[in-house]
Amino acid sequence: MKRISIELVPRDEAALRESLSVVQKEATGADVINIPDLLRLPMRSYEGAVIAKEYFPASMPHIRAMDIDLAAELPMKDFLRAHAIDEVLVIQGDPPQDMTKKVYPTTTTDVIRKFHAEMPEVKVYAGIDQYRGSMCDELYRVKRKLQAGAAGFFTQPFFDLRYLALYEDMLSGLDVYWGVAPVMSERSQSYWERKNKVVFPRDFAPTLDWSIAFTRRVMSFVEERGESLYVMPIKANLEAYLQGIFARP
Repeated sequence: MKRISIELVPRDEAALRESLSVVQKEATGADVINIPDLLRLPMRSYEGAVIAKEYFPASMPHIRAMDIDLAAELPMKDFLRAHAIDEVLVIQGDPPQDMTKKVYPTTTTDVIRKFHAEMPEVKVYAGIDQYRGSMCDELYRVKRKLQAGAAGFFTQPFFDLRYLALYEDMLSGLDVYWGVAPVMSERSQSYWERKNKVVFPRDFAPTLDWSIAFTRRVMSFVEERGESLYVMPIKANLEAYLQGIFARP
């Protein structure tokens, strides 16, 4: 496998350090930590990425495109350079619930180009959302992001290996981190179905055992092709999930 990236939410410094210690212990072969940028939390993604670099050789903060003012310099530029963070994942971001938070009509392709202009040393990744529309439409978005300078992509989590295989064939030759995430309750399943229009396979069950077994199937698929994995342990027992997916046969 090329690389394994694990996403950790930076709820606060103590909680992040605890999660990093668990990943360090349980996730054999993990290379990079992804840190999302959630406005409801006091810690920004790039601040969490600095902490993650104490535990892992690489960390990748998420940058929300709608937070970036194209008329101003990148607000995190000096911080990223000071802490030698040279990889970022640019996403569109969800509108803030607090309407006093200023956002802009900036797109991900705008921000990818802006990074190339202002921080050419940074490797910029972009997102793939395989649930927002047709494969044809998503491929067009991928091509636009490549044209803007994206070095690679991170997908939303897959829950069906057949669907992943279709995308893997369509995106052959690109640097893609294939996403997986546990779904641990019927409420979480309903969220994915309503918000993201996910169609779960017939054998799906919202349990830790199903999530571990499916993640291991995806790991084998990705490893056979020499590609990368993106693990998002959302609302799961981190230690139990990682022990299960990284257990030796």
